[in-house]
This record gives sequence, structure tokens and C-alpha cells, in this order.
Amino acid sequence: MRRCGLVKKYLWKHPEGRWYVRLKGKYHPIKAEEGTAEFDRQYWDILTGKRAEAKRSWSALIELFRQSDKWASFSPRYRSDLEKVFQYLEEKIGKSDVSRLMQPDIYDAMDKNKHRVRFANYIPTAISMLSKLAIRKRWRLDNPALDIEPLKVPKTRKKPHLPWPDWAVDLMRANGEPLARLIFEIGIGSVQRPGDWVGFTWGDYDGDTLKLRQNKTDMPLLLPCTRALKAALDQAKAGLGFAPMPNRHILAKATGDPMNYHSMAKIMIAERKRLDLMAFDQHALRYRGVMELAWAGCDDDEIASYSGHTTKAMIQKYAGEARQIMRARQAATKRK
Repeated sequence: MRRCGLVKKYLWKHPEGRWYVRLKGKYHPIKAEEGTAEFDRQYWDILTGKRAEAKRSWSALIELFRQSDKWASFSPRYRSDLEKVFQYLEEKIGKSDVSRLMQPDIYDAMDKNKHRVRFANYIPTAISMLSKLAIRKRWRLDNPALDIEPLKVPKTRKKPHLPWPDWAVDLMRANGEPLARLIFEIGIGSVQRPGDWVGFTWGDYDGDTLKLRQNKTDMPLLLPCTRALKAALDQAKAGLGFAPMPNRHILAKATGDPMNYHSMAKIMIAERKRLDLMAFDQHALRYRGVMELAWAGCDDDEIASYSGHTTKAMIQKYAGEARQIMRARQAATKRK
């Protein structure tokens, strides 16, 4: 191809009709229609390296978003989820001009990450937020992430959390190692997500209740402790041999440093393997707590006030199972 008497080198046309510029073994797509001024501009931008120096880049936009009030309003958990996508976008298109991204590019990125569906579905969410800021900044005119269809988890990969049955609870309490039992009791007794367990400090425990602000929802909660949880906390506190500072984390390493989610998970996996309890994971301790509240006669609203669930679908699922078990046992006594 020629432009003003100049031959356009390194152009390559895909059999399906798409044009690319091949430089140093990499193929850079031209997204404009062949024969247009925009086609020429994109070609020369790629060839001269201007594309790599875009001032209105995704990296620049992401940095602006991190400085916004909207970003500051998100919960730590939500920011953490978005940060993973932001890092991915910066790696893949960080230097690219914001205005050039199209909806098919988003679908391509999702397809490349379909082995991790949750992450893939966060990609259009993050791009949509960034695009709204780009529109306000006049960096682009539209939001390419609108109406993107999310990926679905294949049925073969869906593994429901199995609530811990009575015999598994009894086994852990009878034979579990002290630290694993403490994690276990915090899980059932607090009825919170595992990501919140590692956040509890000794200042959050007053001898009868635990307080927290949920990572996912930013909801503040005050949780009366069960007898088993109170006993586990009191035993752990006494085992320190000193009065802990209020900011010391309840789940801490031997050094006293806070335990993170992954180190806590490793302890629980090792203990579940040792006791042959791998069928019941730590996430399911929250659902065991929901079931215990249902067995105690709590309605869905009462359970939600404890667990902090913002929707009642999961409460109704596990509380419903608990109530069925309870009614069946009552029916069995009458049957005799």
C-alpha cells in the first residue's frame, strides 16, 4: 500500500480481512477501515511508536480513578478485587489510547480469562467505571463495556459449599489443634466470611461480643459470641501469657504479626486433611453458623442481622436446609 508515494511496509492482512502491522515479531491491529484517514493515522502511529506514548492512556486513566472520591468510597474488599483487574489492564493495554478500545476487545480479554470466570467478569465492570471517567474527561465518547454479557461458570466446575455436619463439628472440637480450633470457632460463631476473620483484633473483643466492619459490604456489626467462641477466645488470650494490646490481631503468627487469608487457609487445609474433613471447607463454616441460628428458631431477618447478608438467597438456602432437618427430627419423634 502507498501513502503520498510512500510504501506502507510491514502491513499484513488476515484472511478474514483484518489489517495488522508486524513489528519485531508482534502483530499490532489496525482497527480503522482500510482506505480511510484513520487507517493511515493508526498505521503511522504504530510504526513511529506514538501509540506507545499515548497521553490519554489506560494507565493514566487508572491513576486518575484511584485518586477519585468514588474509589475512596469503595470497601477494601471491592478495591482489592478491582486492583487485580487494573493491574491486568495496565499490563495488557496500559500504554494504549483510551479511545481505541472497542467492545470486541473486552470480549477477547474475557475469553482469554475464562478459566477464572469471576476475574473475567470483573473486566467489563472495571472498564465501565473507567470509561465513565474517560467520558467526563472527554477522552472518549462512549462506554464500550455497556451490555457486556457475563461469562457463566460451567456446571462441571460448580462446587457447592457443604455445611459442616454435627459429626464433623464434634471431630474438630475434640481433636483439632488449638489454632485451627480457634479459626474454626471464629468461623461458626461470627457467621462471617473468611476474609473478615483475619481482621479481628483483641480490641474488637470485650469478653462477650465481637465487633467488625465487613470488608465486602462495609457494614458495621456487633456480634454476641456463642459459648464455644467465647471459650476459644478466652483460652487463646490466656495462652498468650500477657495482656495483648487492643490492636494485636486475634489470628496472629508466632511472631505476633497479623495472619493473612492465605496463611490462615493453609492452616485449615492442613488440619482438614489430618482429620479427613476435606469435604467441608472454611467458607462453609459461615453456612454452618446460619444453620445453627435457624435451629435456634431465628427468622431470616434475625439471621441477616447477625451474618450481614445483604440479600436473603443464601440465608434461605442454608436456613431452609436446617429447618427441614429440624422438622424431620420433630416428625421422627412423633412417628415413634
